[in-house]
Amino acid sequence: MHIPDGYLSARVWGATGAISAPAVVFLARRAQAKFDHHRVPLMGVMGAFVFAAQMINFPAGNGTSSHLVGAALLACLLGPAAASIVMTAILATQALLFQDGGLLALGANIFNMAIAGVFAGYLPFLLLKGSRAGLFLAGFCSLMTAAVLALAELWISGVAMPPAMLTISLAWFLISALIEGALTMAVAAALERIQPGCLKRPASGRRAWLVAGLVAVVLASCGWLIASERPDGLQSVALRAGIADRVTSLFAAPFGDYQASFVSNPALSRTLAGLAGLAVIYVLCIAISRALASGKREGA
Repeated sequence: MHIPDGYLSARVWGATGAISAPAVVFLARRAQAKFDHHRVPLMGVMGAFVFAAQMINFPAGNGTSSHLVGAALLACLLGPAAASIVMTAILATQALLFQDGGLLALGANIFNMAIAGVFAGYLPFLLLKGSRAGLFLAGFCSLMTAAVLALAELWISGVAMPPAMLTISLAWFLISALIEGALTMAVAAALERIQPGCLKRPASGRRAWLVAGLVAVVLASCGWLIASERPDGLQSVALRAGIADRVTSLFAAPFGDYQASFVSNPALSRTLAGLAGLAVIYVLCIAISRALASGKREGA
């Protein structure tokens, strides 16, 4: 789902960047106005959990793979404004440290997943009052919205998409959206079982967030052992459209392809990369949440 550099035209990544930057600033102010300081640890834990979950690709049929994006899950737990900020932090870290998503394309990825994806997921959750159906539709709508936007951006950038290829691509993303909905519902239900009421009062779910944090550590450190090597939906689109070789890198990231470049052992390299990313995301989300809490107190 992360668009790398080289796929989008300058006008597309420039326009989406111009939209995303002020939108994130606006959403940060919205999150600050409604921020509850008791949620500081929650933002760190859930940011780390979503980052770790995104590392685990699993087969999605027809030679493709999928993974939890997590935008809807964050929206349901944190509210849309705070979720957008956490997703932005995750996407920026992935682009800068792991070259997962392009630096020039960061504005497009933020717009697709951290803004449109978050709000598309939050709407059914809100309308259906947090029910299981609402959680499922939250994940489904979030991923489909981000996927359709990514396809539209590729098309506007001049990528040829014959009807047959477009149909197959949408079918892949439909399967991924169904999986996203099921995972969003399953994770939320698991947290609720661990500590009933934590979805309605997130600040009170300490046991649930501790478990989520431990799961994140396990996924980040050894989840690569079970991760699928198949290309995800967007990579499959790029292969079929003949643009896969357009990928460009503006710099050498320290953990490119989720491996520590300074470690020769492949297993240790992947483990260190995952744990390093987990730590960076956790600290960054904690710092952001504390800044939001501090700003609210000063403005009160």
